[in-house]
Amino acid sequence: MNGEEEFFDAVTEANQRVTGVIHVDTSKSNGIGKVGERPPQENGIQKHRTSLPAPMFTRSDFSVWSILKKCIGLELSKITMPIAFNEPLSFLQRITEYMEHVYLIHKASCQPQPLERMQSVAAFAVSAVASQWERTGKPFNPLLGETYELTREDLGFRFISEQVSHHPPISAFYSEGLHQDFLFHGSIYPKLKFWGKSVEAEPRGTITLELLKHDEAYTWTNPTCCVHNVIIGKLWIEQYGTVEIVNHRNGDKCVLHFKPCGLFGKELHKVEGYIQDKNKKKLFMIYGKWTECLWGLDPAAYESFKKQERRTDSLRKTKLDDCPEKADGDVVDAVPEAQETVQVIPGSKLLWRVNTRPPNSAQMYNFTSFTVSLNELETGMEKILAPTDCRLRPDIRGMENGNMDLASQEKERLEEKQREARRERAREEAEWQTRWFHRGSNPYTGTPDWLYVGGYFERDFSGCPDIY
Repeated sequence: MNGEEEFFDAVTEANQRVTGVIHVDTSKSNGIGKVGERPPQENGIQKHRTSLPAPMFTRSDFSVWSILKKCIGLELSKITMPIAFNEPLSFLQRITEYMEHVYLIHKASCQPQPLERMQSVAAFAVSAVASQWERTGKPFNPLLGETYELTREDLGFRFISEQVSHHPPISAFYSEGLHQDFLFHGSIYPKLKFWGKSVEAEPRGTITLELLKHDEAYTWTNPTCCVHNVIIGKLWIEQYGTVEIVNHRNGDKCVLHFKPCGLFGKELHKVEGYIQDKNKKKLFMIYGKWTECLWGLDPAAYESFKKQERRTDSLRKTKLDDCPEKADGDVVDAVPEAQETVQVIPGSKLLWRVNTRPPNSAQMYNFTSFTVSLNELETGMEKILAPTDCRLRPDIRGMENGNMDLASQEKERLEEKQREARRERAREEAEWQTRWFHRGSNPYTGTPDWLYVGGYFERDFSGCPDIY
Protein backbone atom coordinates (compact mmCIF):
# COMPACT_ATOMS: atom_id res chain seq x y z
CA MET A 1 0.00 0.00 0.00
CA ASN A 2 2.91 2.39 0.63
CA GLY A 3 3.89 2.31 -3.04
CA GLU A 4 0.30 2.66 -4.23
CA GLU A 5 -0.46 5.70 -2.09
CA GLU A 6 2.80 7.41 -3.08
CA PHE A 7 2.00 7.27 -6.79
CA PHE A 8 -1.80 7.43 -6.73
CA ASP A 9 -2.11 11.15 -7.44
CA ALA A 10 0.51 11.12 -10.19
CA VAL A 11 -1.05 8.10 -11.84
CA THR A 12 -4.54 9.60 -11.70
CA GLU A 13 -3.20 12.61 -13.59
CA ALA A 14 -1.50 10.34 -16.14
CA ASN A 15 -4.71 8.37 -16.61
CA GLN A 16 -6.60 11.57 -17.32
CA ARG A 17 -4.05 12.48 -19.99
CA VAL A 18 -4.43 9.15 -21.77
CA THR A 19 -8.22 8.92 -21.74
CA GLY A 20 -9.95 9.75 -24.96
CA VAL A 21 -7.09 8.47 -27.13
CA ILE A 22 -9.53 6.42 -29.14
CA HIS A 23 -13.22 7.05 -29.75
CA VAL A 24 -15.10 3.94 -30.77
CA ASP A 25 -18.84 3.42 -30.92
CA THR A 26 -19.23 0.51 -28.53
CA SER A 27 -23.00 0.36 -28.49
CA LYS A 28 -22.94 -2.57 -30.89
CA SER A 29 -19.60 -4.09 -29.95
CA ASN A 30 -19.81 -4.95 -26.27
CA GLY A 31 -18.48 -8.46 -26.71
CA ILE A 32 -21.88 -9.96 -25.93
CA GLY A 33 -23.74 -11.85 -28.63
CA LYS A 34 -26.63 -14.24 -28.97
CA VAL A 35 -26.38 -17.82 -27.81
CA GLY A 36 -26.86 -20.22 -30.71
CA GLU A 37 -29.53 -22.86 -31.01
CA ARG A 38 -27.21 -25.61 -29.74
CA PRO A 39 -27.00 -26.00 -25.95
CA PRO A 40 -24.10 -23.87 -24.73
CA GLN A 41 -20.94 -25.30 -23.27
CA GLU A 42 -20.35 -24.80 -19.58
CA ASN A 43 -18.86 -21.37 -20.29
CA GLY A 44 -21.64 -20.53 -22.72
CA ILE A 45 -19.46 -20.44 -25.84
CA GLN A 46 -19.94 -22.59 -28.93
CA LYS A 47 -18.04 -20.78 -31.67
CA HIS A 48 -15.28 -18.49 -30.44
CA ARG A 49 -14.83 -14.96 -31.72
CA THR A 50 -11.95 -14.14 -34.05
CA SER A 51 -11.41 -10.46 -33.20
CA LEU A 52 -11.83 -7.96 -30.37
CA PRO A 53 -14.72 -5.47 -30.37
CA ALA A 54 -12.32 -2.52 -30.86
CA PRO A 55 -8.71 -2.16 -32.03
CA MET A 56 -5.98 -1.24 -29.57
CA PHE A 57 -5.24 2.44 -29.01
CA THR A 58 -1.91 4.06 -29.78
CA ARG A 59 0.58 4.66 -27.00
CA SER A 60 2.80 6.87 -29.16
CA ASP A 61 1.70 10.15 -27.55
CA PHE A 62 1.90 8.96 -23.97
CA SER A 63 4.89 9.95 -21.80
CA VAL A 64 5.55 7.47 -19.00
CA TRP A 65 8.80 8.86 -17.70
CA SER A 66 7.09 11.12 -15.14
CA ILE A 67 5.76 7.97 -13.48
CA LEU A 68 8.51 5.43 -14.03
CA LYS A 69 11.52 7.59 -13.13
CA LYS A 70 10.46 7.21 -9.49
CA CYS A 71 10.15 3.43 -9.80
CA ILE A 72 13.71 2.45 -10.71
CA GLY A 73 14.67 -0.64 -8.72
CA LEU A 74 11.27 -0.96 -7.08
CA GLU A 75 8.89 -3.88 -7.34
CA LEU A 76 6.24 -2.78 -9.83
CA SER A 77 3.47 -4.87 -8.28
CA LYS A 78 3.30 -2.23 -5.52
CA ILE A 79 2.84 0.65 -7.97
CA THR A 80 -0.52 1.67 -9.41
CA MET A 81 0.17 2.01 -13.13
CA PRO A 82 -1.77 4.08 -15.69
CA ILE A 83 -4.05 2.20 -18.04
CA ALA A 84 -1.90 3.09 -21.05
CA PHE A 85 0.39 0.24 -20.04
CA ASN A 86 -2.36 -2.37 -20.11
CA GLU A 87 -3.89 -4.89 -22.45
CA PRO A 88 -7.56 -5.86 -21.93
CA LEU A 89 -6.92 -9.04 -19.95
CA SER A 90 -6.43 -9.92 -16.30
CA PHE A 91 -3.22 -11.67 -15.28
CA LEU A 92 -5.44 -14.65 -14.43
CA GLN A 93 -6.44 -14.85 -18.09
CA ARG A 94 -2.80 -14.46 -19.11
CA ILE A 95 -1.97 -17.56 -17.03
CA THR A 96 -4.70 -19.46 -18.88
CA GLU A 97 -2.68 -19.01 -22.07
CA TYR A 98 -0.48 -21.86 -20.82
CA MET A 99 -3.27 -24.08 -22.15
CA GLU A 100 -3.16 -22.96 -25.79
CA HIS A 101 -1.01 -25.97 -26.75
CA VAL A 102 -2.67 -28.40 -24.36
CA TYR A 103 -2.57 -31.05 -27.09
CA LEU A 104 1.04 -31.60 -26.04
CA ILE A 105 -0.17 -32.79 -22.63
CA HIS A 106 -2.65 -35.16 -24.26
CA LYS A 107 0.17 -36.39 -26.50
CA ALA A 108 2.46 -36.96 -23.52
CA SER A 109 -0.25 -38.96 -21.78
CA CYS A 110 -0.50 -41.28 -24.80
CA GLN A 111 3.25 -41.90 -25.13
CA PRO A 112 4.35 -45.39 -23.95
CA GLN A 113 7.94 -44.48 -22.98
CA PRO A 114 9.01 -41.98 -20.27
CA LEU A 115 11.61 -40.37 -22.58
CA GLU A 116 8.93 -39.62 -25.17
CA ARG A 117 6.65 -38.24 -22.48
CA MET A 118 9.37 -35.90 -21.23
CA GLN A 119 9.89 -34.62 -24.78
CA SER A 120 6.23 -33.62 -25.02
CA VAL A 121 6.24 -32.11 -21.52
CA ALA A 122 9.32 -30.05 -22.41
CA ALA A 123 7.61 -28.84 -25.57
CA PHE A 124 4.56 -27.87 -23.51
CA ALA A 125 6.71 -25.91 -21.04
CA VAL A 126 8.27 -23.93 -23.92
CA SER A 127 4.94 -23.43 -25.70
CA ALA A 128 3.47 -21.91 -22.52
CA VAL A 129 5.54 -18.74 -22.97
CA ALA A 130 5.19 -18.48 -26.77
CA SER A 131 2.16 -16.19 -26.59
CA GLN A 132 4.31 -13.52 -24.89
CA TRP A 133 6.17 -12.80 -28.13
CA GLU A 134 5.58 -9.12 -29.05
CA ARG A 135 3.06 -8.78 -26.22
CA THR A 136 4.17 -5.45 -24.80
CA GLY A 137 0.96 -4.61 -22.91
CA LYS A 138 0.70 -5.30 -19.19
CA PRO A 139 -2.25 -7.43 -18.01
CA PHE A 140 -4.48 -5.92 -15.34
CA ASN A 141 -3.46 -6.78 -11.80
CA PRO A 142 -6.12 -9.16 -10.42
CA LEU A 143 -8.16 -7.91 -7.49
CA LEU A 144 -7.97 -9.97 -4.31
CA GLY A 145 -10.55 -12.75 -4.68
CA GLU A 146 -10.83 -12.36 -8.46
CA THR A 147 -11.31 -15.62 -10.36
CA TYR A 148 -11.27 -16.90 -13.92
CA GLU A 149 -12.62 -20.13 -15.32
CA LEU A 150 -12.40 -21.65 -18.77
CA THR A 151 -13.89 -24.85 -20.10
CA ARG A 152 -12.83 -25.91 -23.59
CA GLU A 153 -14.51 -29.16 -24.54
CA ASP A 154 -12.87 -28.99 -27.97
CA LEU A 155 -9.41 -28.90 -26.33
CA GLY A 156 -10.26 -31.33 -23.54
CA PHE A 157 -9.72 -29.32 -20.36
CA ARG A 158 -11.24 -27.03 -17.78
CA PHE A 159 -9.38 -24.40 -15.77
CA ILE A 160 -9.95 -22.31 -12.65
CA SER A 161 -7.73 -19.63 -11.08
CA GLU A 162 -8.00 -17.29 -8.10
CA GLN A 163 -6.04 -14.30 -6.85
CA VAL A 164 -5.19 -15.60 -3.39
CA SER A 165 -2.94 -12.74 -2.20
CA HIS A 166 -2.59 -9.06 -3.07
CA HIS A 167 0.69 -8.17 -1.29
CA PRO A 168 2.60 -10.10 -2.43
CA PRO A 169 0.48 -10.76 -5.56
CA ILE A 170 -0.04 -14.51 -5.90
CA SER A 171 -2.25 -16.21 -8.51
CA ALA A 172 -3.18 -19.86 -8.02
CA PHE A 173 -4.51 -22.08 -10.81
CA TYR A 174 -5.79 -25.62 -11.36
CA SER A 175 -6.67 -27.42 -14.58
CA GLU A 176 -7.82 -30.94 -15.31
CA GLY A 177 -8.31 -33.01 -18.43
CA LEU A 178 -11.93 -33.71 -19.28
CA HIS A 179 -10.92 -37.32 -19.94
CA GLN A 180 -9.14 -37.71 -16.60
CA ASP A 181 -5.72 -37.85 -18.25
CA PHE A 182 -3.94 -34.98 -16.44
CA LEU A 183 -3.87 -32.41 -13.65
CA PHE A 184 -2.01 -29.12 -14.13
CA HIS A 185 -1.67 -26.70 -11.23
CA GLY A 186 0.53 -24.14 -9.54
CA SER A 187 0.86 -20.68 -8.04
CA ILE A 188 2.60 -17.75 -9.71
CA TYR A 189 4.31 -14.87 -7.93
CA PRO A 190 5.99 -12.67 -10.55
CA LYS A 191 8.59 -10.22 -9.27
CA LEU A 192 8.47 -7.17 -11.54
CA LYS A 193 11.25 -4.59 -11.52
CA PHE A 194 11.98 -1.51 -13.58
CA TRP A 195 15.63 -0.95 -14.50
CA GLY A 196 15.59 2.36 -16.35
CA LYS A 197 15.18 1.07 -19.91
CA SER A 198 13.51 -2.27 -19.27
CA VAL A 199 10.98 -4.10 -17.11
CA GLU A 200 12.01 -7.54 -15.89
CA ALA A 201 9.53 -10.19 -14.70
CA GLU A 202 11.19 -12.87 -12.62
CA PRO A 203 8.86 -15.86 -12.19
CA ARG A 204 8.39 -17.40 -8.78
CA GLY A 205 6.24 -20.35 -7.86
CA THR A 206 6.15 -23.97 -8.94
CA ILE A 207 4.26 -25.38 -11.92
CA THR A 208 3.16 -29.00 -11.63
CA LEU A 209 1.89 -31.39 -14.30
CA GLU A 210 0.54 -34.82 -13.33
CA LEU A 211 0.02 -37.51 -15.99
CA LEU A 212 -2.56 -39.66 -14.23
CA LYS A 213 -2.38 -42.72 -16.49
CA HIS A 214 1.34 -43.06 -15.80
CA ASP A 215 1.36 -41.93 -12.16
CA GLU A 216 3.99 -39.32 -13.09
CA ALA A 217 4.48 -35.76 -11.88
CA TYR A 218 6.66 -33.05 -13.45
CA THR A 219 7.58 -29.70 -11.91
CA TRP A 220 9.32 -26.59 -13.25
CA THR A 221 9.51 -22.78 -13.08
CA ASN A 222 9.21 -20.44 -16.06
CA PRO A 223 12.12 -18.35 -17.45
CA THR A 224 12.58 -14.63 -16.80
CA CYS A 225 10.83 -12.25 -19.22
CA CYS A 226 12.23 -8.81 -20.05
CA VAL A 227 10.53 -5.96 -21.95
CA HIS A 228 13.06 -3.49 -23.39
CA ASN A 229 12.64 0.22 -24.27
CA VAL A 230 9.65 0.96 -22.04
CA ILE A 231 10.56 4.67 -22.05
CA ILE A 232 11.73 5.36 -25.61
CA GLY A 233 12.33 3.30 -28.73
CA LYS A 234 10.65 0.19 -30.09
CA LEU A 235 9.48 -2.27 -27.46
CA TRP A 236 10.83 -5.81 -27.70
CA ILE A 237 10.80 -8.90 -25.51
CA GLU A 238 13.25 -11.61 -24.61
CA GLN A 239 13.11 -14.63 -22.30
CA TYR A 240 16.19 -15.93 -20.55
CA GLY A 241 17.23 -18.27 -17.77
CA THR A 242 17.38 -22.00 -17.12
CA VAL A 243 14.25 -24.12 -16.77
CA GLU A 244 14.60 -27.52 -15.12
CA ILE A 245 11.76 -30.00 -15.57
CA VAL A 246 11.91 -32.93 -13.14
CA ASN A 247 10.11 -36.26 -13.49
CA HIS A 248 9.57 -37.13 -9.83
CA ARG A 249 8.85 -40.78 -10.54
CA ASN A 250 12.07 -41.88 -12.27
CA GLY A 251 14.45 -38.96 -11.68
CA ASP A 252 14.71 -37.92 -15.34
CA LYS A 253 15.36 -34.21 -15.83
CA CYS A 254 15.06 -31.85 -18.77
CA VAL A 255 17.34 -28.78 -18.63
CA LEU A 256 16.37 -25.96 -21.00
CA HIS A 257 18.48 -22.84 -21.49
CA PHE A 258 16.56 -19.81 -22.74
CA LYS A 259 19.37 -17.75 -24.25
CA PRO A 260 19.71 -13.98 -23.75
CA CYS A 261 19.92 -12.22 -27.11
CA GLY A 262 23.63 -11.34 -26.80
CA LEU A 263 25.56 -8.41 -28.27
CA PHE A 264 24.67 -9.06 -31.90
CA GLY A 265 21.27 -10.61 -31.23
CA LYS A 266 22.36 -14.01 -32.57
CA GLU A 267 20.87 -15.87 -29.61
CA LEU A 268 17.53 -14.04 -29.57
CA HIS A 269 14.63 -16.40 -28.76
CA LYS A 270 16.87 -19.47 -28.82
CA VAL A 271 16.28 -22.45 -26.54
CA GLU A 272 18.79 -25.27 -26.13
CA GLY A 273 18.81 -28.15 -23.70
CA TYR A 274 18.79 -31.85 -23.04
CA ILE A 275 17.03 -34.67 -21.23
CA GLN A 276 19.12 -36.71 -18.81
CA ASP A 277 18.42 -39.71 -16.60
CA LYS A 278 18.95 -39.84 -12.83
CA ASN A 279 22.62 -40.74 -13.43
CA LYS A 280 23.04 -37.57 -15.54
CA LYS A 281 23.47 -39.49 -18.79
CA LYS A 282 22.18 -37.38 -21.68
CA LEU A 283 19.35 -39.17 -23.48
CA PHE A 284 18.05 -36.56 -25.89
CA MET A 285 18.98 -33.07 -27.15
CA ILE A 286 16.48 -30.25 -27.66
CA TYR A 287 16.85 -26.97 -29.60
CA GLY A 288 14.74 -24.32 -31.27
CA LYS A 289 13.09 -20.98 -30.52
CA TRP A 290 10.33 -20.28 -28.03
CA THR A 291 8.70 -18.04 -30.65
CA GLU A 292 8.66 -20.67 -33.41
CA CYS A 293 9.34 -24.35 -32.85
CA LEU A 294 11.23 -26.99 -30.94
CA TRP A 295 13.21 -29.91 -32.34
CA GLY A 296 15.10 -32.83 -30.82
CA LEU A 297 17.47 -35.63 -31.74
CA ASP A 298 19.99 -38.19 -30.51
CA PRO A 299 22.95 -36.72 -28.51
CA ALA A 300 25.61 -38.28 -30.76
CA ALA A 301 24.12 -36.76 -33.93
CA TYR A 302 23.73 -33.42 -32.16
CA GLU A 303 27.36 -33.30 -30.98
CA SER A 304 28.65 -34.29 -34.41
CA PHE A 305 26.72 -31.42 -36.00
CA LYS A 306 27.89 -28.93 -33.35
CA LYS A 307 31.56 -29.85 -33.89
CA GLN A 308 31.21 -29.11 -37.58
CA GLU A 309 29.41 -25.86 -36.79
CA ARG A 310 32.18 -24.74 -34.41
CA ARG A 311 34.80 -25.29 -37.10
CA THR A 312 32.80 -23.15 -39.51
CA ASP A 313 32.28 -20.44 -36.88
CA SER A 314 36.01 -20.36 -36.15
CA LEU A 315 36.77 -19.51 -39.76
CA ARG A 316 34.04 -16.88 -39.82
CA LYS A 317 35.28 -15.28 -36.58
CA THR A 318 38.71 -14.72 -38.09
CA LYS A 319 37.11 -12.46 -40.70
CA LEU A 320 34.90 -10.64 -38.15
CA ASP A 321 37.78 -9.76 -35.84
CA ASP A 322 38.71 -6.89 -38.13
CA CYS A 323 35.22 -5.37 -37.87
CA PRO A 324 34.38 -2.73 -35.20
CA GLU A 325 32.16 -3.93 -32.39
CA LYS A 326 28.61 -2.70 -32.07
CA ALA A 327 28.29 0.07 -29.49
CA ASP A 328 25.91 -0.27 -26.56
CA GLY A 329 23.41 2.55 -27.01
CA ASP A 330 22.91 4.96 -24.12
CA VAL A 331 19.33 5.83 -25.04
CA VAL A 332 17.66 2.64 -26.25
CA ASP A 333 18.33 -1.07 -26.30
CA ALA A 334 18.61 -1.63 -30.04
CA VAL A 335 16.09 -4.12 -31.38
CA PRO A 336 18.03 -7.18 -32.58
CA GLU A 337 17.67 -7.85 -36.26
CA ALA A 338 15.48 -10.83 -37.05
CA GLN A 339 17.70 -13.86 -37.38
CA GLU A 340 17.07 -16.68 -39.80
CA THR A 341 14.64 -19.34 -38.67
CA VAL A 342 15.79 -22.42 -36.77
CA GLN A 343 18.38 -24.47 -38.66
CA VAL A 344 17.12 -28.04 -38.53
CA ILE A 345 19.80 -30.64 -37.88
CA PRO A 346 19.44 -33.74 -40.11
CA GLY A 347 17.69 -36.54 -38.25
CA SER A 348 15.75 -34.23 -35.92
CA LYS A 349 12.09 -34.69 -35.07
CA LEU A 350 9.64 -31.85 -34.59
CA LEU A 351 8.38 -31.57 -31.00
CA TRP A 352 6.23 -28.44 -31.33
CA ARG A 353 5.43 -25.57 -33.68
CA VAL A 354 3.70 -22.35 -32.67
CA ASN A 355 0.17 -21.64 -33.90
CA THR A 356 -0.07 -18.97 -36.59
CA ARG A 357 -1.46 -15.72 -35.24
CA PRO A 358 -4.54 -14.16 -36.85
CA PRO A 359 -3.88 -11.59 -39.60
CA ASN A 360 -5.31 -8.76 -37.45
CA SER A 361 -3.18 -9.65 -34.41
CA ALA A 362 -1.15 -6.42 -34.51
CA GLN A 363 -4.37 -4.39 -34.08
CA MET A 364 -5.43 -6.65 -31.18
CA TYR A 365 -2.48 -6.23 -28.78
CA ASN A 366 -0.66 -9.05 -30.64
CA PHE A 367 -3.08 -11.61 -29.22
CA THR A 368 -3.18 -15.18 -30.50
CA SER A 369 -6.48 -16.66 -31.67
CA PHE A 370 -6.74 -18.49 -28.34
CA THR A 371 -6.15 -15.25 -26.41
CA VAL A 372 -8.77 -13.30 -28.37
CA SER A 373 -11.45 -15.63 -27.01
CA LEU A 374 -10.48 -15.44 -23.32
CA ASN A 375 -12.59 -12.40 -22.36
CA GLU A 376 -15.55 -13.39 -24.52
CA LEU A 377 -18.89 -12.99 -22.78
CA GLU A 378 -22.22 -14.09 -24.24
CA THR A 379 -25.75 -13.48 -23.03
CA GLY A 380 -26.59 -15.72 -20.11
CA MET A 381 -23.02 -16.40 -19.03
CA GLU A 382 -23.40 -14.02 -16.08
CA LYS A 383 -25.78 -16.57 -14.53
CA ILE A 384 -23.20 -19.35 -14.86
CA LEU A 385 -19.97 -17.62 -13.90
CA ALA A 386 -18.85 -16.79 -10.39
CA PRO A 387 -19.52 -13.10 -9.62
CA THR A 388 -15.74 -12.72 -9.17
CA ASP A 389 -14.91 -13.87 -12.72
CA CYS A 390 -12.75 -11.28 -14.50
CA ARG A 391 -14.99 -11.37 -17.59
CA LEU A 392 -17.27 -9.24 -15.41
CA ARG A 393 -14.63 -6.61 -14.58
CA PRO A 394 -15.92 -3.29 -15.96
CA ASP A 395 -12.47 -1.72 -16.47
CA ILE A 396 -11.19 -4.60 -18.61
CA ARG A 397 -14.49 -4.72 -20.51
CA GLY A 398 -14.33 -0.97 -21.12
CA MET A 399 -10.80 -1.16 -22.48
CA GLU A 400 -11.66 -4.11 -24.72
CA ASN A 401 -14.53 -2.08 -26.16
CA GLY A 402 -12.28 0.91 -26.79
CA ASN A 403 -13.89 3.10 -24.11
CA MET A 404 -10.74 4.38 -22.42
CA ASP A 405 -12.55 6.97 -20.29
CA LEU A 406 -14.76 4.32 -18.76
CA ALA A 407 -11.86 1.90 -18.35
CA SER A 408 -9.75 4.47 -16.47
CA GLN A 409 -12.61 5.53 -14.23
CA GLU A 410 -13.55 1.95 -13.40
CA LYS A 411 -9.95 0.95 -12.75
CA GLU A 412 -9.60 3.75 -10.20
CA ARG A 413 -12.97 2.88 -8.62
CA LEU A 414 -12.11 -0.81 -8.25
CA GLU A 415 -8.69 -0.06 -6.79
CA GLU A 416 -10.21 2.33 -4.23
CA LYS A 417 -12.92 -0.23 -3.41
CA GLN A 418 -10.16 -2.78 -2.77
CA ARG A 419 -8.29 -0.34 -0.53
CA GLU A 420 -11.43 0.39 1.48
CA ALA A 421 -12.16 -3.33 1.92
CA ARG A 422 -8.62 -3.80 3.19
CA ARG A 423 -9.00 -0.93 5.66
CA GLU A 424 -12.29 -2.42 6.86
CA ARG A 425 -10.66 -5.80 7.51
CA ALA A 426 -7.87 -4.04 9.40
CA ARG A 427 -10.42 -2.25 11.61
CA GLU A 428 -12.18 -5.52 12.34
CA GLU A 429 -8.87 -7.42 12.66
CA ALA A 430 -10.20 -9.94 10.15
CA GLU A 431 -8.03 -11.98 7.80
CA TRP A 432 -8.85 -12.51 4.14
CA GLN A 433 -10.27 -15.96 3.43
CA THR A 434 -9.54 -17.55 0.06
CA ARG A 435 -12.35 -19.52 -1.52
CA TRP A 436 -11.03 -22.15 -3.93
CA PHE A 437 -7.39 -22.62 -2.90
CA HIS A 438 -5.60 -23.05 0.41
CA ARG A 439 -2.01 -22.46 1.44
CA GLY A 440 0.06 -25.63 1.63
CA SER A 441 3.13 -27.42 0.31
CA ASN A 442 3.73 -28.79 -3.16
CA PRO A 443 3.35 -32.58 -2.80
CA TYR A 444 6.43 -33.25 -4.95
CA THR A 445 8.89 -30.47 -4.11
CA GLY A 446 7.84 -29.60 -0.56
CA THR A 447 8.01 -25.90 -1.41
CA PRO A 448 5.21 -23.46 -0.42
CA ASP A 449 2.27 -23.67 -2.81
CA TRP A 450 -1.45 -23.00 -3.11
CA LEU A 451 -3.57 -26.11 -3.60
CA TYR A 452 -7.05 -26.40 -5.12
CA VAL A 453 -9.67 -27.41 -2.55
CA GLY A 454 -12.23 -28.50 -5.15
CA GLY A 455 -15.90 -27.69 -5.52
CA TYR A 456 -15.77 -24.78 -7.96
CA PHE A 457 -17.56 -26.53 -10.80
CA GLU A 458 -20.43 -27.49 -8.49
CA ARG A 459 -21.24 -23.76 -8.83
CA ASP A 460 -22.23 -22.84 -5.31
CA PHE A 461 -21.08 -19.23 -5.40
CA SER A 462 -22.89 -18.09 -2.28
CA GLY A 463 -20.56 -16.10 -0.06
CA CYS A 464 -18.31 -14.94 -2.90
CA PRO A 465 -16.90 -11.45 -2.14
CA ASP A 466 -18.27 -8.32 -3.81
CA ILE A 467 -15.15 -7.03 -5.57
CA TYR A 468 -16.63 -5.25 -8.61
